[in-house]
Amino acid sequence: MQSEKSFVSWFRDSSPYIHAHRNKTFVISFGGEAVQADDFDHHIHDIALLNSLGIRLVIVHGIRPQIDQRLEKLNTPALFHKNLRITDDLALQCVKEAAGLVRVEIEALLSMGLSNSPMAGSSLKVVSGNYIVAKPIGVIDGIDYCHTGEVRRIDSAAIHQQLDQNTVVLISPIGYSLSGEIFNLSAEQVATAVSIALKAEKLILLTEHSYCNPEDGEQIRQMTTVETEHFLEHHKDISDLTKLPLKAAMQSCQAGIERVHLIDRHIDGALLQELFSRDGIGTLVSSAPFEVLRSAKLDDIGGILELIKPLEKQGILVKRSREKIEMEIADYIVLERDGLIIACAAFYANEHDYYGVIASLAVHANYQGASRGARLLSYVDQKALEMKLKTLFVLSTQTMQWFIERGFIVSDIDNLPEPLKALYNPERNSKILRKDIESKTS
Repeated sequence: MQSEKSFVSWFRDSSPYIHAHRNKTFVISFGGEAVQADDFDHHIHDIALLNSLGIRLVIVHGIRPQIDQRLEKLNTPALFHKNLRITDDLALQCVKEAAGLVRVEIEALLSMGLSNSPMAGSSLKVVSGNYIVAKPIGVIDGIDYCHTGEVRRIDSAAIHQQLDQNTVVLISPIGYSLSGEIFNLSAEQVATAVSIALKAEKLILLTEHSYCNPEDGEQIRQMTTVETEHFLEHHKDISDLTKLPLKAAMQSCQAGIERVHLIDRHIDGALLQELFSRDGIGTLVSSAPFEVLRSAKLDDIGGILELIKPLEKQGILVKRSREKIEMEIADYIVLERDGLIIACAAFYANEHDYYGVIASLAVHANYQGASRGARLLSYVDQKALEMKLKTLFVLSTQTMQWFIERGFIVSDIDNLPEPLKALYNPERNSKILRKDIESKTS
């Protein structure tokens, strides 16, 4: 029964994402290691589910281990320079064989429709093609990279044409020149170039592990492009399997892709957990911070009410009607996380008498304990300084200690400005707290 309730709750919570993702273009990329894994069919089932939910999908696959295995069978060493494969004639033959085999295996899995499988009734259409125009890398440091190339252009119009027909586009890391040559490409580079060319809403990279902070081992849940660059600069010894997806994420965001998701492919259902839950399961890379502190807008009223209504019922906050909040919306600040208002506060400033009042400070129950309330308070402090206010007041019935720990002191009604005295409700018997900020403005 508990598992059923959990499923119902999760399914209901996923509905905003189902609506938000419909008709959006996602580029999903994974390495050849994922294709060889025993649970690869699970990812394919999830990709099919994404397609059934109306998401336009482009899949980019890698073939590194498949190439290496073929070279090993031929007793030929894989050649690299500066961590980049040198694709000679023999290696190119292995590239073509690996790409063909992997592509066919993925198409076969996407074509399943057995009644006792997750693919039942899916009827997916899959197409591959010469969408990547490439050029040779050439000679670097005296080393001829032969048939190793880089992306020159993406035929985005042709890909969009297929996506418009609800077709899944499958792209191998191979490019073609105008003269008919074939080039071995980096799957990460292809995924990045495709997502940028298509102006995709998301680039999703299935990685070989989760991204954790080397210092404490904690998973990194989100990074801006600046933080990603800083991470790469300070951890230069990380492997290419770790480094390349981060570089792809950073480059994509810098080129206009709003969000790039790095998801550990070993986690069953990772795609679904990342895309249809509020906090996801992977690492999100974006140009701007995932949580934004900003002034409230009329569209935020519903979210603000959801935050403060439970606290009003408990008597922690004074009841405020929707109409009152609408009239005072310019006085509210909110902390937004992926479209959800997770914290709010009202800040009423009286510049004539040099004081301000903090009210309706609330943090969503699922996001408490991470200093978000303190972040709101810090924002108010800064606003008060900019407005040259001298005192901040708070009226509280149950959260006095929290404010005292942040510089407020207990005061009495005689110290309230006259307008606040007139509004004071003796029945609530709220404690009066104040913080003198006059010394900070000198």
